[in-house]
Amino acid sequence: MTMSSAQLLLHPLPYRADPAVWFEGLRHRHEAILLDSGRPYTQSGRFDIMSADPLATIEIDAQGQHHCTRPLSAVTPLAAQRELLQHLETIPPATTDELPFVGGLMGYWSYDFGRLLERLESRAVADIDLPLARLGLYDWALIQDHDLERSYLVATAERRDQVLAWLEPSHGRQGTPFTLTSPFSADINRATYGQRFQQVSDYLHAGDCYQVNLAQRFQARCEGDSWEAYRRLRNATPAPFGAWLSWQGEDHRERSILSLSPERFLHLQDRQLITSPIKGTRPRGQTAQEDQQLADELLGSLKDRTENVMIVDLLRNDLGRVCRAGTVSVPALAALESYRNVHHLVSTITGELAPGLDAIDALAAAFPGGSITGAPRIRAMDIIDELEGTRRGPYCGSIGYIDQRGDMHTSIAIRTLFRQDDTLYVWGGGGLVADSHEESEFIETLDKIRHLMKALA
Repeated sequence: MTMSSAQLLLHPLPYRADPAVWFEGLRHRHEAILLDSGRPYTQSGRFDIMSADPLATIEIDAQGQHHCTRPLSAVTPLAAQRELLQHLETIPPATTDELPFVGGLMGYWSYDFGRLLERLESRAVADIDLPLARLGLYDWALIQDHDLERSYLVATAERRDQVLAWLEPSHGRQGTPFTLTSPFSADINRATYGQRFQQVSDYLHAGDCYQVNLAQRFQARCEGDSWEAYRRLRNATPAPFGAWLSWQGEDHRERSILSLSPERFLHLQDRQLITSPIKGTRPRGQTAQEDQQLADELLGSLKDRTENVMIVDLLRNDLGRVCRAGTVSVPALAALESYRNVHHLVSTITGELAPGLDAIDALAAAFPGGSITGAPRIRAMDIIDELEGTRRGPYCGSIGYIDQRGDMHTSIAIRTLFRQDDTLYVWGGGGLVADSHEESEFIETLDKIRHLMKALA
């Protein structure tokens, strides 16, 4: 399709409690993407957004150069994304208040995209072949509103006819069953984690940082359909900010991101900016009594609350860089949120975006999210790069959209797996502070991802 000015129409579709029903007809399309609310397995998310066959794609490489399927005049990666978004010439429907997305950019920004925004040392090995960011310019979307139990196709008349044909049951293709051909194994042993923990502790006690998020990586061999793997994961550990996206690069190698994230990064709507960092985790209990004890323990933990408050202070400063003076506030501090497999402490920071700034400015001001770096951010990121050994890739980056109206919704890509050919990677991490205990922190890294690994075993 060529880009030309055209009216977007709202075409009602039958409501499906499970977005996978619709996405089965789209997942084999070029650059298919699903932003997943986790329904019907969890009730905390509201919208599913899915699309495919973008008008254009843009990749940012490790040197910060952009590669777009359409010519752009911009020089910097941020300006290139902004320019590509402005190339979308569809006209939104007259009534869009309840629609989260009416065309724009969708995709991911890896954790290492932050290297383009801050001056960092480079020590970790880049052993995953992944662009720093990859986004498509999508001119249509299938949206499900689970609160109102409605499904819509938002598209031009021409696109609508295309997509309705793709959604026909005869167009769905059965994938190859997914299986692990080797168990997940850690890249480092327990003793090495202990050494890294001690090095972080030394930095903390020396005053280099107040908090550092330290992660370890696991990998397994696999074969079969990544979409089937994602369906198993979302059934085992549903989350309100899930995502599945898959593509082939110029080298024809398959790459897929499978994210089951419970954490919002940035939500911008009508110039109101929200971020919701998670700090503090406990596993769910085997009985109602044990579960309540674990929840109470987390709520009463001075260490976990202190961690959370540190990151709130960091993010208040981030929002303060792009929000109108006096509008940044904290309506919720270290509140308990419970998911199928874990309890979390979650805070909410809000502000009003300052005049003259846009979603890309907000993203740049706060990226990568402070909850998965530590504080101060730049020094924490230097320590992470020194100690983790390999770059994080999609893990702790962000997945989501920037809408042509100026709205944005992105996740922190925790509980996230990356597949490259026949290798599947997953990361588990946690925030370390001066009074952290090594064994409990090590166990927390496993608590966060053991259900993911078990679902695929």
